[in-house]
Amino acid sequence: MDIKTYLSRKKVIIDKSLNKLVPQAKTFPPAVHEAMRYSLFAGGKRVRPILAVASAEALGAPIADLLPIANTLELIHTYSLIHDDLPAMDDDDFRRGRPTCHKAYGEAIAILAGDGLLTMAFEILSDPRKQKTLSSKRMLAIIREISTASGVFGMVGGQVVDIQSEGQDVDFPTLEYIHTHKTGALIRASVRIGALYAGAGKRQFAALTHYGELTGLAFQIADDILDITSTQEELGKDIGSDLKKGKKTFPSFYGLEESRRRAIEVVDKALLTLKDFDRKADPLRELAKYIIHRVN
Repeated sequence: MDIKTYLSRKKVIIDKSLNKLVPQAKTFPPAVHEAMRYSLFAGGKRVRPILAVASAEALGAPIADLLPIANTLELIHTYSLIHDDLPAMDDDDFRRGRPTCHKAYGEAIAILAGDGLLTMAFEILSDPRKQKTLSSKRMLAIIREISTASGVFGMVGGQVVDIQSEGQDVDFPTLEYIHTHKTGALIRASVRIGALYAGAGKRQFAALTHYGELTGLAFQIADDILDITSTQEELGKDIGSDLKKGKKTFPSFYGLEESRRRAIEVVDKALLTLKDFDRKADPLRELAKYIIHRVN
């Protein structure tokens, strides 16, 4: 299959759904809604909702009712990027080729835009009008999965350790913790949400969970490599920022070539987790390979 065509088609579907879910820019108060949409529709690849969709498709489930759920992952991811870019965090000026949210709208509105996206995600997840086919038990499991991956035992915890580790001579387990929580937790959750939605059996759920963990790790290793090897035009943001901030990365531990080898090794392991799935899981297989060969 052609993964670029698959991603392009799914992105169109997801963007249309997102556009309906998120208030239009002129909705009162317009400042926060404009800032939310500015960051949300800045050209993201929608990897996380697409992983949720591909996971459900691997189990043969229709995805129409999954879209609102999957799209909350993009709201949470975008909130995290807005806050990561703030002066108190990574202090970045550009994101996806244009000024970061706080550069465009000021720090206060950027913080509130991030807050708005995060809380809107759970407003959508808890709205019975948007979810009529899932049992309340399964819906609660999905909400818990997303909230855990987003909070102090997931993305927030990883960000805390990442900030505290700047300029420090941290060991590899600490780096691994940062990667598997700051980035990996939400990617793992994306895959698990698709599996929960589709009613995966225990063995299927365990396999998809392992796939999500490995894919999340591969994604972050690729990010570490791109921060060194890519250009600002390709990446859409400042390059070499990890080095400037004194952050430990896979290349700083192992060098570029060994990091590339390890990324391939992790993806190979991810592909093995899908050995009992048929061709309906091909999008997941191709997504894992795409993640380490992307240029941004």
